[in-house]
Amino acid sequence: MTQISDRADQTSTLERILDDRWACRQFLPDAVPGDTLDRLFRLAQRTPSWANTQPWQVVVTEGAGTDRFRKELLAYIQGGAAPAPDFPFPTEYTGAYKQRRRDCGVQLYDSVGIVKGDHARTMQQFLRNFELFDAPHVAVVTTQAALGIYGALDCGLYINSVLLGAQSLGLAAAPQAALASYSPFLHEYFGLPDNRRVLVGICLGYPDIDHPINSFRTARADLGDAVTRYAD
Repeated sequence: MTQISDRADQTSTLERILDDRWACRQFLPDAVPGDTLDRLFRLAQRTPSWANTQPWQVVVTEGAGTDRFRKELLAYIQGGAAPAPDFPFPTEYTGAYKQRRRDCGVQLYDSVGIVKGDHARTMQQFLRNFELFDAPHVAVVTTQAALGIYGALDCGLYINSVLLGAQSLGLAAAPQAALASYSPFLHEYFGLPDNRRVLVGICLGYPDIDHPINSFRTARADLGDAVTRYAD
């Protein structure tokens, strides 16, 4: 009975972490202690991978390193650089995927009072991605190019471990494909080898829970929309 109770407690803990996790879009300036960051990435290091290849590598900024990166990245974007991700972005969103994406965008803009057609404020909010939402840390996750889609898949699991680990440690996180869309800058800035491919940047820190942009939560599809069971 004790083992059953322990498993139930573990399931409840996991369920709570999954339910409570959200993408933070405004951080407090307070740095995360180094031992907490180490613990987070030690947790993520337990992520399973194909044949235990562990293809992920991570660059983590802190202190003045974050401030300098934020400043130079924003200047690069505002200088007119064209997006050039290492992995192709979606060619289109259709059906339920388009609607879910739209719903998320509407919630985000409504939370900060941006009305449809306000192009100036929309651009201002877009640039917040490259200001890292004022986060004190950003983690840039890369994979080994030769491992292809399965290396990227393994890194996707790793990214989720970072997000859930951050939630369990009382931190907030924001995974950003927007950063990966300017991969050439990241390669040059961090000296990333040519055989690495940028997947995502993850902003990390403590959330500004009083900021309105952190007030909304996205919905999840019903189980029947995602899972089909066959009994025969």
